[in-house]
Amino acid sequence: MNYNQTNFFASTAKGMELILADEIQTIGAENVKQAAGGVYFEGDLETALRICLWSRLANRVLMPIANYSAPTPEQLYAGALKTDWFQHLNVSKTFAIDASIRRSKITHSRYAEQVIKDAVVDQFKERLDDRPNVEREQPDIRINAYINEDRATLSIDLSGDSLHRRHYRSESVEAPLKENLAAAILIRAGWPSIAAEGGALYDPMCGSGTLLTEAAMMAGDIAPGLLRDYYGFFGWNQYNSAIWERLIKEAEYRRDKGLEKIPPIMGSDISIKCAGITKANIKSANLSQYIKAVSLPLIKVAPEESWAPGLLVVNPPYGERLGDVKNLQPLYQEIGTILKARFNGWKASIFTGNTELAFKVSLKSHKSYQLYNGAIACKLYNFSVEAERHFEGQEAGQQQEIGDNLKKALLPSSGEWSDGATMLANRLRKNIKKLKSWVSKNNIHCYRLYDADLPEYAFAIDIYHGEKKWAHVQEYEAPKTIDEKKSIQRLQDALAVLPDVLGIPPQQLSLKIRRRQKGSTQYEKQGTDGGYHQVQEGNATLLVNFKDYLDTGLFLDHRPIRQWINENASGKQFLNLFAYTGATTVQAVLGDATTSTTVDMSKTYLDWAKNNFELNNINLEKHQLVRANCIEWLDKAIEEEQKYELIFIDPPTFSNSKRMDNVFDIQRDHVELINKSAQLLTKKGTLIFSTNFRKFKLNEPALEKLNIENISKQSLPKDFERNPKIHYCWKISLIKH
Repeated sequence: MNYNQTNFFASTAKGMELILADEIQTIGAENVKQAAGGVYFEGDLETALRICLWSRLANRVLMPIANYSAPTPEQLYAGALKTDWFQHLNVSKTFAIDASIRRSKITHSRYAEQVIKDAVVDQFKERLDDRPNVEREQPDIRINAYINEDRATLSIDLSGDSLHRRHYRSESVEAPLKENLAAAILIRAGWPSIAAEGGALYDPMCGSGTLLTEAAMMAGDIAPGLLRDYYGFFGWNQYNSAIWERLIKEAEYRRDKGLEKIPPIMGSDISIKCAGITKANIKSANLSQYIKAVSLPLIKVAPEESWAPGLLVVNPPYGERLGDVKNLQPLYQEIGTILKARFNGWKASIFTGNTELAFKVSLKSHKSYQLYNGAIACKLYNFSVEAERHFEGQEAGQQQEIGDNLKKALLPSSGEWSDGATMLANRLRKNIKKLKSWVSKNNIHCYRLYDADLPEYAFAIDIYHGEKKWAHVQEYEAPKTIDEKKSIQRLQDALAVLPDVLGIPPQQLSLKIRRRQKGSTQYEKQGTDGGYHQVQEGNATLLVNFKDYLDTGLFLDHRPIRQWINENASGKQFLNLFAYTGATTVQAVLGDATTSTTVDMSKTYLDWAKNNFELNNINLEKHQLVRANCIEWLDKAIEEEQKYELIFIDPPTFSNSKRMDNVFDIQRDHVELINKSAQLLTKKGTLIFSTNFRKFKLNEPALEKLNIENISKQSLPKDFERNPKIHYCWKISLIKH
């Protein structure tokens, strides 16, 4: 084979093929052709080795050595046996086979690897009566087999190990970005040109520091493979060490010159642990002098005065591995607030797997790119942080009265209802009739009337009775396939029929929308009659708020749980963790709980809970309100040997409050939370644990010392029957010895 000019294939992650093609062409390859999963190119051996050293985006560089028809194992073996393996390895060296298969009669990759391995071994045995050994981790030669539509391509894997492994990551965090994905994000964000002009870079949620390190390596002209001590060509028979040594010397020279050009680069993270990991990784990359990493809450993030405007790039959680959409919205809003307040004139890039969350940043993206984080389809949104590109957010802390703007934009003029409006009105009347007897019999004042019963009308409509009757309408965001004009028309339909069907004036209709604002539908307000209102639940009087927060202050789906606690709290010491507005504690106290402790980290919610207590004449001497991190509070309570006969826990799916050093994730942390809470139970005590995380899986083996009963079905009220996954709930007690 002539290695002076040959064909190669560089693989990469889905979505990165185009920029990989540009990169490889810049490095010096010829006849570059983009393909699914990578790029074909031509060049000499030095070009291939240069790409192994310099590609920031490739996973592997493969050199095909055989291509043949292989519809059967026998033909796969025969083709591999005809390949001259003595050109590539000898008996003193080790090898490994990696196979992947697509649309072929041979379907098992491990079996294909075994067949090819046998052919290699048999060829050596036949000639030398000896054989090379297999080594899976770091073989001298790694052979790649790709079987597509019954044709096999055998290649020498010149990279040997995935090129995204730069060997500077000494420590890692959960679900870190791969290095080549971080590089793709930075390239798509325009960092190379920003860095060339001296612009700074800031990552306010730096995790393990991958974006920071890749940014410094780009700006400093540092070859991403310079720290690696293993490549697949090191043990290859055709390896020319003189070529490689020359490439390394060139890269070291470029690095030494490039380090002088690195602009300010800084990262921060609310987690002290993450900031420490970032520093360790930066040190491993020999870049401690050029990158600053600190522990800092998001609210304190700001550029230094001496910096030239540059790029703020961030990879926040987006509801797959950590958190869920509802609980992550305030985080994205805070990112937008900080950008608008402190980073005017900068560029910003947000990498997320959730489009809805990206809109909460309240900036207009001028460009977006699709990339994949593993199997998760994600988008990189690029923003220019300029005043004219801002639009008003619509969620917690920003939801206000609809007012004149919304009325003009949406309230329908007088006239006949549309066919859709008539259909919606009929469904509402049907639901009212269905629930009427149940509502009256059970003395229910607040309930869900409608929950996207008609797919075309994707709303949740809740009824609240107090001194007046209110309807609280939450619009679910319409799919992209739905024309926005149709979506607005359906919203108009709802506003037309609700006052008539419910017998209330428009002023007692509260609306929360979930769509980006623009043009004539630039809604600055969120409700027609917001503020705090008193409602009844059993014997309790509770405050709800229709305009200022994402939720109203009363989780209606938890009504049966609160009722059960009310009926079972008599004479007991009650603990409410992650207490929100304290509605459950109110029910426990009205059920004659002797004492109660209500713990939450939010001052806003504890003040709300205090107001609920005062409305119900609850004595704060016996019933404590505690502002604290619930996990830290539990440690202290265990140390003090506090005991409770009834405990209720309804934690958020995700929390990164600035009062917490670490991110709380319900799926990851629930075992610790439940086990610690159970230590506070009396021998006959009961713990009720609930979560609204739809993908939640209770880790029962890790809770084997506890009695666990799933009461999700029993805790689901009649008005939420259409949405059985609204929450999960368990009754937990100590195992008797």
